Amino acid sequence: MIEQIKQVIDNLNGYGFSVLTLVLGVLEFSFGLYKKRWNKNEKWVDIACFTIPKLVVRPLVAYYSLLVLPALLPALKNTFDWVPFLWGCAIIAVADDLTQYWYHRLHHQVPWLWRFHRTHHSASYMGMAMASRQNIIYTLFFSQTYLTAALVYLGLGIPALVVKGIKGTITTLAHSSIPWDKPFYQYKVLHPLAWILERTISTPATHHAHHAATTDDGVGYYKGNFGNMFFWWDVIFGTAHISRQYPKAYGISHYGGDQWYAQLAWPIFKSKVEGSELAADGPMVKDDVPLQPHQLYRPDPLAKAEAEQPVAEFQLQPVKV
Repeated sequence: MIEQIKQVIDNLNGYGFSVLTLVLGVLEFSFGLYKKRWNKNEKWVDIACFTIPKLVVRPLVAYYSLLVLPALLPALKNTFDWVPFLWGCAIIAVADDLTQYWYHRLHHQVPWLWRFHRTHHSASYMGMAMASRQNIIYTLFFSQTYLTAALVYLGLGIPALVVKGIKGTITTLAHSSIPWDKPFYQYKVLHPLAWILERTISTPATHHAHHAATTDDGVGYYKGNFGNMFFWWDVIFGTAHISRQYPKAYGISHYGGDQWYAQLAWPIFKSKVEGSELAADGPMVKDDVPLQPHQLYRPDPLAKAEAEQPVAEFQLQPVKV
């Protein structure tokens, strides 16, 4: 029975997630998400960040799991295989996501770490490809990756597969340009469910705020909303900002189009953009600059008729939770 469950989960993680990514990608392109913002350089950033970690990081983690852990902890293999399935899922989910919350948060709050995470915020658009748009060194040192690998070695392999599938789905949907959470804010009957949903998992409204180019409008909040799968970490640790609106501008206000290879592998490769944070003589953190009209972006591809109007139907006051 366990082997049958594992086979089903493997298929869902493989084919199911691939189908979801394909469908989201087709929808985003169909609605003109990227338009002129996805130039050749940005395409290379997204494609390189999506593929290279799978060719580098995963083999390294496999090596760590198969060779290093048995050598370091030979007597502890499958120590936790007695843990019930649901408890195993809970252990993996909390350990993985809480670790990532702090890893993510530190890369925003510690100046010298910011440049390793900057690639994830440089795009002026949101889309499912953004979920994997990361500097390779930031990805390589994902602390939760190694923690989860250790828990799998200790016997929580099947729960880890389940959590991986659920987390991958939530983070991809949170980065997507499709505002699937919008109906929860529009219809009063769904407001109680919206209150629970937005404080439990990352949604487009809360996570898009984290990718906003400014915090001056009461919607964007890149200084918080660090949660990946669970948003409740932000609620617990006081970094939550809920406005039920979507930013009108994404990315970094002073972004100058750093070369894809610099964004993928800084500091191994440096940017040629003068004054960039990724340049050889660049600052650790560069101050924001006022946004220009051409930097404003309507993120909702399903509301073309409202393209010149702000979302007024559910403009609630932002709340710091």
